[in-house]
Amino acid sequence: MHIIVCIKSVVTAAPRGKIVRTADQCAFNPFDRPALEIALHLKETHGGSVTVISMGPPTAAAALREAMAMGADRAALLCDAALAGSDTLATATALAATVTHLAPYDLLLFGTRTADSDTGQVGPQTSVLLGIPMVTGTTHVDLAGGSITVSRQIDGFQETYALTPPAALTVHPTAALPRDAALGGLATAFDDMPVEMLGIEHVGLDPKQVGDAGSPTRVLSMKPVKKQRACQWIEGTPVEQADALVRKLVETGLIG
Repeated sequence: MHIIVCIKSVVTAAPRGKIVRTADQCAFNPFDRPALEIALHLKETHGGSVTVISMGPPTAAAALREAMAMGADRAALLCDAALAGSDTLATATALAATVTHLAPYDLLLFGTRTADSDTGQVGPQTSVLLGIPMVTGTTHVDLAGGSITVSRQIDGFQETYALTPPAALTVHPTAALPRDAALGGLATAFDDMPVEMLGIEHVGLDPKQVGDAGSPTRVLSMKPVKKQRACQWIEGTPVEQADALVRKLVETGLIG
């Protein structure tokens, strides 16, 4: 079994409101760690290999090396100037092309979201572009008889699905407790294990498909939200207070 885990190197600090992707301000996205842990557990239980991939600048290789220190077998980084400015759709396009380049694979894993942009869109978009089934927010994954059985908790119910490979999952943060990378593993990953560097030409992408050119999203403006709070005391008997509160809620449109 070949499992591919998509991870992201996220910005941990943005001083003065400006994002600077230096190595000391980037980290392995915490919401991707449970997905990697699930992949490593499946490998240890059923055999196979785990490949971690990411899209980003050269500094993103550090997160991939940390993933290899935890137990991943191989890492690939899609790094190209043409990718700058990619929205979630362009990012999914790039990741789908990278996954296809690394095929065959049986299972494709994502975290539910990232700690910086927090959209939760890239995993589902990538699975759609690949034409494979996806279950989001999974809390349990098992393999049996060539089928992938997954469970998730949603709206107070537990749902269980059986998927035929290849399939994709987003893994809920509570699904697994990620292991720590041992010092020996870190030394091996950073000193001896290579990260395969890929450009868009290696995965068959045209510059018009990614980056700003391939992104339909346009940010028209950004401004901080100003919260205004006021406290109004309502006097009178309990009945008078209740009537006054209802009138106030109707006036403000909070109730009809």
